[in-house]
Amino acid sequence: MKLSERIKPISYLKAHTAKIINELSARRGTVVITQNGQARAVVQDIDTYEQTQESLAMLKLLAQSQSSAEAGKHKPLKKAFSDLTARTKDIP
Repeated sequence: MKLSERIKPISYLKAHTAKIINELSARRGTVVITQNGQARAVVQDIDTYEQTQESLAMLKLLAQSQSSAEAGKHKPLKKAFSDLTARTKDIP
């Protein structure tokens, strides 16, 4: 589906919901739904949605790690591994 084909008015969604879902299932992607000429919603296949959510979660973890490092909340790698080893020593 070309980008120009991925922008549809809400009336098209109402009349062709099954067709849009079938196309998204066959060719992963996103459709932008407009209302009164303004983008109002996005319809995605589930695989694309899950991939987006996983990417956002990873970016959040990276941002949190960077904030912690900037705040001085870090330790040398050898110390981190020795602490981890000590904490897991008694776990069967």
